[in-house]
Amino acid sequence: MNVHDAKALQIASLETPTDLGPDAVRDISGALNIFLADMFALYVKTKNFHWHMSGPHFRDYHLLLDEQAHFATTDAAAERVRKIGGTTLRSIGQLGRLQRFRDNEADFVTPLDMLTELRSDNKQLVANLRETHDLCEMLGDVASASLLENWIDEAERRTWFLFEATRSSTS
Repeated sequence: MNVHDAKALQIASLETPTDLGPDAVRDISGALNIFLADMFALYVKTKNFHWHMSGPHFRDYHLLLDEQAHFATTDAAAERVRKIGGTTLRSIGQLGRLQRFRDNEADFVTPLDMLTELRSDNKQLVANLRETHDLCEMLGDVASASLLENWIDEAERRTWFLFEATRSSTS
């Protein structure tokens, strides 16, 4: 390989062949990148609360949040974006600009407030995922829609567990 060929490879397009139109690729990639940013933000918040958990239910809540922080969706979502010819997140800065969930940098958060905040975020994630699913269906991307169905189920499970963990004994 000569220098000219090497330079050409550096600027080669990342476009992947797809039967989806350019507008569909743009819209689906954009929605999935926002989802990715949300997942990374939710991961960091979940780990933050996991690391800073305290109180009489420490062990149970600490283990619950550790389990909830295992998101297998990020790589699959990013690879889906690439499969349809889009580009995905490249930096923490881009992630921060796209995320829809608010960070929590408080010095102290009560265990109940931690679980309630995560429950709310996961519930909102489900709503966001449903919107993205509808977009994918409308644009004919059944593969992305299929992945989203599983991610909706996972987020609903996290919401359910957090809901049950925050119920009072009189509820």
